[in-house]
Amino acid sequence: MIAVFSLFLATNFTQNYDVPKDTEQSIENTVTDIDGNVYATVIIGNQVWMAENLKTTKYNDGTDIPNIIDAHEWGHLSLDAYCWYDNDSNNGNIYGALYKWQAVNIGKLCPVGWHVPTDEEWIELENYLADNGYNYDGSTGGGCVKIAKALSNDSGWRNSTSEGAVGNADFPEYRNKSGFAALPAGTRYSNGNFNNIGNYSFWWSATEYCTYNAWLKGVGSDFSDVESFHYNKHNGFSVRCVRD
Repeated sequence: MIAVFSLFLATNFTQNYDVPKDTEQSIENTVTDIDGNVYATVIIGNQVWMAENLKTTKYNDGTDIPNIIDAHEWGHLSLDAYCWYDNDSNNGNIYGALYKWQAVNIGKLCPVGWHVPTDEEWIELENYLADNGYNYDGSTGGGCVKIAKALSNDSGWRNSTSEGAVGNADFPEYRNKSGFAALPAGTRYSNGNFNNIGNYSFWWSATEYCTYNAWLKGVGSDFSDVESFHYNKHNGFSVRCVRD
């Protein structure tokens, strides 16, 4: 269970995007996927990231990604697949899609010129923010990565009393300071059940851990840091793309 948590190329800016508070982090236009979905992007250090979760239903070569609704099929077929949380496309409009790692591993999930970040690219993002004043308490260096609040939008997160946590209203100047705009998209377990919407956001990396698991990153309502762990490839998690 995820209780183990302790553990876009168009040129117009999308108006519903939450602009980062730090002027160093600027919007670099948008990117459009093969379905026509347009995503805001944000520059963070030397990287350009999507500022929204991916929601494509096709690979960038036009091939359909299987949409598996049935819970048994989701967990027992070693196939690439996506779904919407609770199989409700309205959730997809807000939070993006949930993908099995097999879809990530195809290598064509992101728009052309973009890719699913490796674990090392995620670490580069974390280190840049932690070393440049995005920790909720203003600290830098020392290996302390307290940047979850700076990565997260203020919409939909369950309330928390933990200092600096995503779900706590403290340190408002750090809220989404990076412009990454994470939302609590939840997950679909390998047994096909849905959980954690409002509580957690998890993103696959392109880095395999072993035959059955792959690395991912996560932020949660009660946490101030970014968690890194490996999890079963049959789980459905969100995806962010980074520019090549």
